[in-house]
Amino acid sequence: MNENKISFIKFLPGLAWFFIVDYSTLMPGKDVPDVGWFYFPQMDKLVHIILFGGLTLLFCLPYLKTNYSFQKKKNIFIRISLCIILWGLIIEVIQHFFIPGRGFEWLDVLADSVGVLIAYWICLKISQSKNILVRIPFF
Repeated sequence: MNENKISFIKFLPGLAWFFIVDYSTLMPGKDVPDVGWFYFPQMDKLVHIILFGGLTLLFCLPYLKTNYSFQKKKNIFIRISLCIILWGLIIEVIQHFFIPGRGFEWLDVLADSVGVLIAYWICLKISQSKNILVRIPFF
């Protein structure tokens, strides 16, 4: 069996999270839930960091247990990260032109990018540590 072949099933969590991110970021402004007492200033930026960081992690994790060299994994992680940052920018443009009650915010793009970069860094650290790889479930 080729250990570098990754089953499509391993990408299902990432695909599911992708649709959750899209649903959350592309709903009309009036449908965004009010968090009430739990609100703090710029909480939506933390949400962006978590959404896009999680998306990056879920798409990078299937590559961690392959026999690819560290450099090849790093290149894959960079491509995934750049695609997700670009997707965050595209979402902001879509919000601006097509979603009522929503608009383009550079701080959202920055928060998306911060989440992606944190996840990228975590994936690099995990791929350098053989002990952690054994403990990652489902991947």
